[in-house]
Amino acid sequence: MTDTTLCFLLRQCKGDAKQILLGLKKLGLGMGKLNGFGGKVKAGESIEEAAVRELYEETGVMATPRDITKVGEMAFFFPAVPEEEGWNQRMHIFFANEWEGEPVETDEMRPEWVDINNIPFDRMWADDRHWLPLILINKLVKGSFVFNGDNESIRHFVLDEVEGFD
Repeated sequence: MTDTTLCFLLRQCKGDAKQILLGLKKLGLGMGKLNGFGGKVKAGESIEEAAVRELYEETGVMATPRDITKVGEMAFFFPAVPEEEGWNQRMHIFFANEWEGEPVETDEMRPEWVDINNIPFDRMWADDRHWLPLILINKLVKGSFVFNGDNESIRHFVLDEVEGFD
């Protein structure tokens, strides 16, 4: 199973308003969907280093491993896709509250700040509506999702709150 990362930037706005940075995927797996920023972990790279690298490559924003916090770990299974295509993955999810630079559009992603109380789940992967609200209220979560043959809808999932990650 391929290890991948997903990182979300969070910012405080006026009053109690909080926003999350999502990106419109312009290429590859998930094209046309809003998502966080991330990708595959390279050989010799830690999960945290991969999250920082992917965030920079997809937004131009620089964080450091100390600026990101792991908030979730999900396993995704796509039985209709041949395993060698690499869709099955273990995704390590991070939040970043501090970074340098302003998000910019890249060849792969177009960033969009979204109010955390108005997340457009209809433009995202089907699993996001299950775990993203939990991590936004400071829950740590671990789960697995099995997708149907359409690679869009969910056949089965398990989601648990955890105290931490191994």
